[in-house]
Amino acid sequence: MSSESKGAFRPETAILELDERFRSPVEAASFPEHQLRWRNQRWADEVGLGGLSDAQWLDHFGRFAPLEGSLQTPQALAYHGDQFGVYNPQIGDGRGFLFAQMRDGAGRLLDLGTKGSGQTPWSRTGDGRLTLKGGVREVLAANMLEALGVYTSKPFSLVETGEQLHRGDEPSPTRSSVLVRLSHSHIRFGTFQRLAYLDDKEALAELVAYCVRHYHPEAEAGDTSATAAALYGAVIETTAQLAASWMAAGFVHGVLNTDNMVVTGESFDYGPWRFLPNYEPDFTAAYFDEGGRYRFRQQPTAALWNLARLGGALAPISDVEVLQAKLEQFQPAYDAAFRERMFAVLGLKSGAAEDDQALLEALLGWMRSSGASWPQVFFDWFGGAASADRAARSPIAKAYDSSFEPVRTLFEHREPERPERLEAAYFARERPASLLIEEVEAIWAPIAADDDWSGFQRAIADIEAARSALDIRPVKEAAS
Repeated sequence: MSSESKGAFRPETAILELDERFRSPVEAASFPEHQLRWRNQRWADEVGLGGLSDAQWLDHFGRFAPLEGSLQTPQALAYHGDQFGVYNPQIGDGRGFLFAQMRDGAGRLLDLGTKGSGQTPWSRTGDGRLTLKGGVREVLAANMLEALGVYTSKPFSLVETGEQLHRGDEPSPTRSSVLVRLSHSHIRFGTFQRLAYLDDKEALAELVAYCVRHYHPEAEAGDTSATAAALYGAVIETTAQLAASWMAAGFVHGVLNTDNMVVTGESFDYGPWRFLPNYEPDFTAAYFDEGGRYRFRQQPTAALWNLARLGGALAPISDVEVLQAKLEQFQPAYDAAFRERMFAVLGLKSGAAEDDQALLEALLGWMRSSGASWPQVFFDWFGGAASADRAARSPIAKAYDSSFEPVRTLFEHREPERPERLEAAYFARERPASLLIEEVEAIWAPIAADDDWSGFQRAIADIEAARSALDIRPVKEAAS
């Protein structure tokens, strides 16, 4: 496979501005096999790597030969984290590293990070590997979230590596893989927590300066205290947008620990994720989340709790009262973002906040009482009343009975946003692209049994059709 890239590759090494208090140089594992299972050609084109042949691709993203001009040695990043509410100072990049950095066409810094690339100083007893099923699940989840307008890391490459792994949550032995993801940043809330734990105020100030320089230049405020507070405010805003995007997408991340949230407000690191089959606020993704700490409706609360931990980490170099005042901005920012993201996934123009809220409350109240399919409802009524005839032909058309009339009436008072989208062939279908758990398992089963990737390929094509037709614009996105 070879194609022309949209622009030149613009290599970077910005992470080297931070010394080895923040990172550790490591070597990638040597794998017995390298089978290319997925390459994200669209995003490779965006960052100037689309012209790589498959052989070159495997050399860089399976064997991890450095990209010219970028990092010559992979860097495992150091961080701590609150995991299900318990602080853990024994973590860091345990099965991944920062492989390369680059600039996009707008000059924005981007990272290529790995998952399953081998052991690091933070691996502890882990083997540093990723199961193939885990890699497949992340490719699917991130692509679907992108289609639904979530600001997410992009699955860039998936290579099967020929090892047999033993895991407690999958039939074992199971196949292995290495994943590369494209992200804006890998600087986590837990990166700051670690430095506060070590009482290293100098390093905290350096990390703040790095994040402002490369991710939030609008937060530059002169002295360290004011700049740290301004950075905190920017992260609060992006995190509110992120939480709202998950909720509007009907997505349950599953593991919202402080080491799984980054300063750029990107969604990333998909383990026990689920999409809602129907509107159930207490739906929980992870089988091990016995208390439902990260269940669907708790995701904004979890984000706020994590932001409070980040504020605590910044307190040694900033004004606590100013930080607290910033944190109080989360709820109104989230409320506004939730309305905005919900109207984006409905394909409708928003109006006055109270009218928007009334529509959303009516819709979600009906969805909960009816038990109607979350992905089907949002597909059927994308564009609101302009899609009424299409909704009447839906597989769940009978659900839109008299109980739906209050919602239908509210839809009639709204115009579709960019109504030309409704002409896409995607909307001639009966059912939307979706990734409910039984669908994901049905994609994986023939891969596991017969190395049959046709279901995976169909799912990726379906998701791409949805992305193109819905054209839901995320709050932030890379530019080419």
